[in-house]
Amino acid sequence: MLRRITALALCAASIAAVRAQVVIVPSGPQLGSANPITAEPPVPRPPGTPCTVQLFSEFEFASFDYQTFNYMPPANCPGPWAKVVFTADFTVTAGNQFDRTGAFYLAHANIYYGTTAEPTAALSPSWHVERDVTNLSALFTAPQSGEADLDNFVGTSGGVVYNGIIYANAALQFYPLAGGQRAAATPDVVIPLPDAPGGAATLNTTASQLSQVVTLPTNTERVFLDVIAQSQSSDEFWYTCVPNDVAGELDDCGNTAFRETEVSIDGQPAGVAPVYPWIYTGGIDPYLWQPITGVQTLDFLPYEVDLTPFAGLLANGQPHTVAISVYNADSYFLATANMLVYTDHNATQVTGAVLGNTLGPAPSPIVKENLTTSPSGTISGGVAVSAVRSYAISGYVDTSHGRVTTAITANQEFTNSQTFAITTNDYIQNVTQSTVVDLTTTVTDGSGTSTTHDEFSYPFTLKYAFVAASSGAGKQTTQSDQQYVTVKSTSGGQSPASWSKVTSQVTAADTLHFDAAGNLTGETGQASAADYFQANSRGYCYGEDLNAAAGVLTAIDSGVGCPYAGPVP
Repeated sequence: MLRRITALALCAASIAAVRAQVVIVPSGPQLGSANPITAEPPVPRPPGTPCTVQLFSEFEFASFDYQTFNYMPPANCPGPWAKVVFTADFTVTAGNQFDRTGAFYLAHANIYYGTTAEPTAALSPSWHVERDVTNLSALFTAPQSGEADLDNFVGTSGGVVYNGIIYANAALQFYPLAGGQRAAATPDVVIPLPDAPGGAATLNTTASQLSQVVTLPTNTERVFLDVIAQSQSSDEFWYTCVPNDVAGELDDCGNTAFRETEVSIDGQPAGVAPVYPWIYTGGIDPYLWQPITGVQTLDFLPYEVDLTPFAGLLANGQPHTVAISVYNADSYFLATANMLVYTDHNATQVTGAVLGNTLGPAPSPIVKENLTTSPSGTISGGVAVSAVRSYAISGYVDTSHGRVTTAITANQEFTNSQTFAITTNDYIQNVTQSTVVDLTTTVTDGSGTSTTHDEFSYPFTLKYAFVAASSGAGKQTTQSDQQYVTVKSTSGGQSPASWSKVTSQVTAADTLHFDAAGNLTGETGQASAADYFQANSRGYCYGEDLNAAAGVLTAIDSGVGCPYAGPVP
């Protein structure tokens, strides 16, 4: 049986010299550019000139040693701030290099997490990322030490030379409040997990945990956990994995294609975060992501878990153990999180309790197998896995402004269906996956009741086919469709009703050609597209569609779906 390309990833050396590309360093999307690009918008800025604090400049990443830097608050822009924006610029020297994971921390709290673009022999890719980090303002009011983790190997391994060196700059932009403007409420305390040097924790199995003992302020009123769980190594393509009993005959990874991040407090289930199917720029076929990268590939979005029903427990002045794990992790996931704590500014002590919690300790995935193996060894049919979570968690805190009760109801559905057609020469695998989360948060206090409804949807399809000719030469054709959709609405309470929506989609296709010895000889049919839309009830609207072919940007359509450019949200 023909073995599929190991882990669905190609060595960068195999593709470095196939297509010569002209290096163009754009300030934004530019036709003909081969630089990494996304359709995602820059962070909307408020009026005024920011104070910029450079975190580091021209850091060189050519080893597995993290680098440190020092941060000082902006002397001319004391907080609170209207907005704080993190920015970073990256470059990889032309040559041969894998995609790498980059994570930057301040006082061990994560302020950026993403992966890098792969270079080619003729392309030194450069790109820009930025994110709104206003909710981390508590970190920025005092001097802090920082850490930049971006492991990168430069040298020779297995006879292959890896010479792509990564460089990065990073800064924080602080926007002062305008006259008479009030700052939005931001967390009073930021607690990093793990609170230690070295960055994200490695989770190899379901039993592995990122565990930390925390003692929160006794006036804690609301608590959230921003979680990132990144698949690596054998888990990088977890969405293609199959049940263990058929993994060998399918030449595939095991533990099924179901993964989820689980949060516990003192050993009790406290929340669930879905795992997004990120694909890095070297994933499956590197040409798929030139120049349009996958959804969030260069800048991961954390998933927010609301732990407010546990605020009364966490405010009792005692140490509590907060832990993160990944169900079905199979060597391995990297996990990091920031705990965001809001306190009662008019009290030194709040009391409260958990009223109810129906979240079970583990999901109960359903696995279905329908595979047929012929006497000749041909395999056809499919496997599927699904998991449903429905739970309710509620709790209250007695504060200086009265009792506040928070109730969360959640429904989470995951499905992954795969079909296979495998012969001596061919390997065909099609994946259809869906993750849907429906959350309702109801807050009741002395002023009434407010309700927030959050919907998350991660549709994903992958079509992979390796077909060999009688001569032994073969071709690998891949089609991918990633989507990320969020819809949020709030009603009731003292604030006016509001809504927001984000949709992001990246589609890509390419065919690789190999000779009988397995050497890559070329690629054809590369095409990709990115469609992004964001709007809210305050009038903000952003739409951008990008198209690419043969490794360069071919079309830009701005303002898609937006009748006008609204004010900054």
